[in-house]
Amino acid sequence: MADTCTTPDGNSMWTLGLDAKWASIAIVSIVGFFPLVAVLLGPKLVFYAGGTLGYYLKKKTAGRKTQILELVEAEEKEYAAEGKGSEDSDEWEKIESHATGTAKDKQVKDREWDGIVGFFHPFCNAGGGGERVLWAAIRATQKRWPKAKCIVYTGDHDVDKSAILARVKNRFNIYLYPPTVNFLYLTTRSWVLASSWPQFTLLGQSLGSLVLAWDAFSLLPPDIFVDTMGYAFALGFSKILFHDVPTGAYVHYPTISTDMLKSLDPKSTTGTLGVNAGKGVGAAGIAKRIYWQLFAKLYSFAGASIDVVMTNSSWTQAHINSLWGSWRKEIGRPAATAVYPPVAVEELEKGIEVSLESEKKRQKVLLYIAQFRPEKNHKLIMAAFAEFMATKSPATEGAKLVLIGSVRDDGDSKRVYELRLLANELQIKESVEFHLDASWPEILEWLQKASVGVNGMWNEHFGIGVVEYQAAGLISVVHDSGGPKGDIVTEVDGEPTGFHATTSTEFANGFEQALALPDKLAMRCRARKSAKRFTEEEFVKGWLKQMEKLVVLRKAKVH
Repeated sequence: MADTCTTPDGNSMWTLGLDAKWASIAIVSIVGFFPLVAVLLGPKLVFYAGGTLGYYLKKKTAGRKTQILELVEAEEKEYAAEGKGSEDSDEWEKIESHATGTAKDKQVKDREWDGIVGFFHPFCNAGGGGERVLWAAIRATQKRWPKAKCIVYTGDHDVDKSAILARVKNRFNIYLYPPTVNFLYLTTRSWVLASSWPQFTLLGQSLGSLVLAWDAFSLLPPDIFVDTMGYAFALGFSKILFHDVPTGAYVHYPTISTDMLKSLDPKSTTGTLGVNAGKGVGAAGIAKRIYWQLFAKLYSFAGASIDVVMTNSSWTQAHINSLWGSWRKEIGRPAATAVYPPVAVEELEKGIEVSLESEKKRQKVLLYIAQFRPEKNHKLIMAAFAEFMATKSPATEGAKLVLIGSVRDDGDSKRVYELRLLANELQIKESVEFHLDASWPEILEWLQKASVGVNGMWNEHFGIGVVEYQAAGLISVVHDSGGPKGDIVTEVDGEPTGFHATTSTEFANGFEQALALPDKLAMRCRARKSAKRFTEEEFVKGWLKQMEKLVVLRKAKVH
C-alpha cells in the first residue's frame, strides 16, 4: 500500500500506509536498541547503518518536502493578497516586540536562514503548560527567522491546522503566523502511551518513542530536530540516522530521576512520595530497582548525544545534569541550561489589579489550575480541603475549592468523574467546582477573584500555574518540593510569598493561614514581584540563545 495524502479542511495530513507502517516498526525495533548494538557491533558500524537509513529517508521524502515548501509559499501569497503579510497583519503585530529577540543586533543577517525546524510534540493539542512552551518557542522562532518553516509532529488526528491554531490563541493568547507553521500527523502515538505498556512502562514508552520518531522521520526529516516533550531516545535515534541534523531538547521532567530511585526505599526521605513510593522491597522490589538503575544508564546514554539541552527549572536542571552531566562532559557537550517557561506575567499584571480596592473583591476561593492527570494529586488537595472545612474556623466560612484543568482523553474524564464522587464522599460537594477546558478569559476571571492558589504535585518540575497565581496576586499553598519550592514560592525581600506543605494536614493548615492572614495585600505584592522573573520576554531570550546555537551547527554541517 502506497503512502497516502489527504487534506482535511485544506490542510496537509500525511499518513503511512499499513505495510510501510509495520515495516517501519520492524526497522525501529532493530535499530531502537542502539546502546546494546553499539556495544556488540561497535559505534562506527551502528552510525554507518543508521546513516544509510537516514539517507534513504531523505530521498524517500524529497517529494513531500517540495510539496510542503510549495504549500508554505502558496499560503504566504494568499496572506499577502489579503493584506495579512507576516509583518503586516494586525494580529501578527500584536506579538510583543521582545519576541524578535536578538534579531535586531549584529546577527540580523542570520534572519535569512530558511531551514525546517521539526518540533517533536505528539500531544500538541493538550492545552497544558508544556504546550504553552511549544507555541511560545515556535512564535519566537518565527520572529527570529521569518523564512524558517516550523513543522510540528503530532498525533492529534481529530483536529486540523486551523483548529489547533485557534485553540492556541484561545487557550494561551498566542498568535502564530499560519503559513510557516504546519503539522505532520503521526499514526503510532499509541506506542508512547503508558496504557500500552502495563509492564516495563519506562522502557516500553522509550521504545515506543523510537517507533514514533521513525514515523516522524518517514514523513519528513527536518534540518533541526527539537523535542519539547521529553523523548530523549528519539533525539538519540535522530543522531544515528541524520549526522548533519542538530538536536535540541526542552526537558520538562526527567523520565527517571534520582528522587524516583530513592523513593523505592520506604526508609528514605522520599519513601512515602510518588506513585512507586516504598516499592523497592522484596524480590519484585529489588528487580524493579535493578531495572530502573539500568534504564537510568540507557537514559543517560541517550541524553549525552543531544547537542543543546534546556530544562524548565533548576530542579530539572540539577537532575538532568546529575544523570547526563558526566557523559556529556566526556564527549564535549555543554551542561543543561535552565530556561524558565513563558508565563503571561505582563498580561496578568495589566488585567488583574492588586490593591486595597481589589482586595475587597477577592473571594474565599482556593484555585487549583492543573491538567487532570494522576501526578497532579487532586485527591490530596480535596482531602486537605475537607480537613480544613471540618475545622469550621472563621476562615472556612464561604470557602470554595475550584479545580480548573484540561481533559486530554477518556482517562482524564474518568479521573474527573472519580473526583466528583470523592467530593460527595468527603461531604464537600457543595463547596467544590470543576471547570474543564476553560478558556484563557475564564481563567483570568478566576485568577482575579480567587484568594489562594494551590498546587499538590510532588516534585512538580516547574509550575506555570503557580507563577500565574503569583502574577495575579494570589497567595500560594504548594507542595514542598520541585520547582514551586525551589524556584517560584521563594522569599522576596526576606519575606515569604506563600506556604509549603506535604501532607493533607499541612495543606489544610496552609489554607487556614492563607485565608486568615491579617495583611494579605503585602504578601500578594511580594508574590507579584517574584513572578517578574518568569515573563515571556525572559523565556524568549533564553530560547533564542540556545536555538541560535543549533542554527549555527546546522550551517556548519551543510557548508
